[in-house]
Amino acid sequence: MHGLDGPIAVVAHDAGATNLIISWLKAWGGGVRAHVQGPAAKLWFEAFPDQPVYSELDETLKGAVTLVSGTGWASSLEHEARMYACSMGLRSVAVLDHWVNYLPRFERDGIVQWPDELWVADDWARRIAEELFPGIPLRQFENSYLQTQVAMVKPAPGEGNLLYLLEPIRQTWGRQMDGEFQALDFALAHVDDLLPKGVSKIILRPHPSESPDKYSDYLLLNQRIKLDTSADLAQALSFADVVVGVESFALTLALAAGRPVYSSLPPWAPPLRLPHTDIQQIRHLKVP
Repeated sequence: MHGLDGPIAVVAHDAGATNLIISWLKAWGGGVRAHVQGPAAKLWFEAFPDQPVYSELDETLKGAVTLVSGTGWASSLEHEARMYACSMGLRSVAVLDHWVNYLPRFERDGIVQWPDELWVADDWARRIAEELFPGIPLRQFENSYLQTQVAMVKPAPGEGNLLYLLEPIRQTWGRQMDGEFQALDFALAHVDDLLPKGVSKIILRPHPSESPDKYSDYLLLNQRIKLDTSADLAQALSFADVVVGVESFALTLALAAGRPVYSSLPPWAPPLRLPHTDIQQIRHLKVP
């Protein structure tokens, strides 16, 4: 972020882009005016406990040189901030996390609002963004959030622990059940095929946007199933010998930390969209 003039306004809701923004801001050290809600608020207050947070968008943007916003799906907050910045003539930057659904991130209720610039954190995201947004300037930064998290992950314990990274799917794949439950059920039916000596413990880690109570029924299904209580993702990965999930960014972090990683997309679901070739798919395993 060298060369970026401040102060900047940061508006964020979802966790993915917020983690990137926080890691970049720590290295930048300039003036910030923040408006955060949802999962982003928890992350922000943990990272910057003494940093003032503004309660209204107009107050946040007032006096800022640039808006830096996330591009999450769970709220319209970031979209509204980009619209507000446009009406003020304020330069707008949007941070693209993950590698899917880029175009819908900039549309709400039929209204499209593009940023003036896009920021990404890896080559895959850059290539996708270059294809989808040929007219918007693009900058690529290092994924310092991933690097920091991976550095904190301890060696695998060798105790047969499986960490399942939950996430809302928002699709039913033509069936009468949300996709996240279909994928979890499919994985639970095959967990003992994922480690040579089987799985001794199945640890469910809810997505930051979800309530842990959403999966409480699973704790009654099998005494091996527990709910993760780790302080952060690095700590959760430190207890894991194998990691499973659908298409979460956290799977790529687990891969970078040296864990075997599996996608739990069931056979009837669409193709895996993560670009990382080392992520295995349970549905493709050849089990006797």
